[in-house]
Amino acid sequence: MRKIIWISVIVVALAAFLAFRPGIKADVASDTTAIAADKVEVYYFHFSRRCVTCIAVENKAQEAIVALYPDEYSKGTITFASVNLEDEKSKPLAEKAKVTGQALVIMSGDFRKDLTAEGFMYANNNFGKFKAEIKKTIDPLVREIK
Repeated sequence: MRKIIWISVIVVALAAFLAFRPGIKADVASDTTAIAADKVEVYYFHFSRRCVTCIAVENKAQEAIVALYPDEYSKGTITFASVNLEDEKSKPLAEKAKVTGQALVIMSGDFRKDLTAEGFMYANNNFGKFKAEIKKTIDPLVREIK
């Protein structure tokens, strides 16, 4: 039993470490990769090697978006993309988002919000809270588009 507790503590500590490392820089510079203002784009940036929690953040984020916004998702007003930072084709988008590590980012026009920490804290343990954080971020953007 103690072994399970220690393993759990180590997993939580590792997840917290990864969630709070710098993944996104604060400023947004304009370049040739434009983020459309008439839609909401959700990106999960990652590397090729990923832990179980990293994969869960991606899956749960997409699940929440599809559940919360089925019409907007099917119309393409809200999109979700998983972006491998090790792929050369992803470099322009990563630079536009100022992403240097794994990150869950919601973007629309000049708006950009990093939900990486929330993803690592809540995706596995409190999906309702994670979903609420996504909704709180996307709802105002969807209202602006309509």
